[in-house]
Amino acid sequence: MSGRNTWIRSLHDVGLAAWFGGSLMGAVGLNGAARGEGGTDETSARIASSGWAKWAPVNAAAIGAHLFGGGGLLAVNAHRVATQQGVAASTMAKTGVTAAALAATAYARVLGKKIELASSQDSEEHEKTARHPVDLDQARRQLAWAQWAVPALTGCLVVLNALHGEQQRPAEQLHGMWERARSAYRC
Repeated sequence: MSGRNTWIRSLHDVGLAAWFGGSLMGAVGLNGAARGEGGTDETSARIASSGWAKWAPVNAAAIGAHLFGGGGLLAVNAHRVATQQGVAASTMAKTGVTAAALAATAYARVLGKKIELASSQDSEEHEKTARHPVDLDQARRQLAWAQWAVPALTGCLVVLNALHGEQQRPAEQLHGMWERARSAYRC
């Protein structure tokens, strides 16, 4: 394979870097600072919610760039997925982990929005919360798990991305294609 895919790979990698780094910084730095400076649970929730809300559009753009780049890489490497032993399996694993990271990200956002509304000082938001009551303690516990799941899952994607990079080495491609052909011949 002699073609370069710098732009597609850059979208994929920079998007993943922002998704991973932002979620890790938020779980450690933003949430920790909100707990340390907030004083009360409600104030801490408002501080954290404000920070996460400011990050949400950047995070959405990062995820979009990662997914667009991932789709592009899959398209340009479809022949390797089909012919090189091990690439289809690692691609399936990466797809599954990506889906789990997307689900954890969405779930964290939903929980965060519920907590934001419940801890708001705005009377309109209190009315919304009254129509859809939230168990704040349960939502906070679930949010803590979800916010740690995102950097854990995106960290797994970084490792799988490294594996895909190793699989693209010429010697690995040749060996993988040879093994795939040998396996097909035996059947």
